[in-house]
Amino acid sequence: MSDLENWSTGRLLSTAARLSERALNRALLEIGVTPAGINVLTALNTHGPMAQNELAELMHVQPQTIGRTIERLEASDHLTRTRSGPDRRVRMVAISSKGRTVLEEAQDIEKNLTNVADSQGYELRRPLQAIIRYLTSIAK
Repeated sequence: MSDLENWSTGRLLSTAARLSERALNRALLEIGVTPAGINVLTALNTHGPMAQNELAELMHVQPQTIGRTIERLEASDHLTRTRSGPDRRVRMVAISSKGRTVLEEAQDIEKNLTNVADSQGYELRRPLQAIIRYLTSIAK
């Protein structure tokens, strides 16, 4: 790899993010889930069962997009999908016990991939948060 000392901060950030994401994606596939699937399971674990269209809105994606992810998660028993009582067109989704287990595994994987000493992790996070806030503010 090139001399990292000469790289710009932006190049370091984007390279670290890309390598981290690639490693995470590979590790998640080994346990049978995608990053999109983990996002869905996290939302359901945090907010509880909800209508499929509400989940799409919460995650800022189109219902069709989340539908494919939900189908894969349902096929692997990571969530359940049932029709709502009064309006049979509404599909309710909920995380299953198998989904909670895979979510915990994914959280462990992510923690291990970014295994930086606590003090270094804290020192790294603050400037990254500042960069994100700044770039978000000027992008508006």
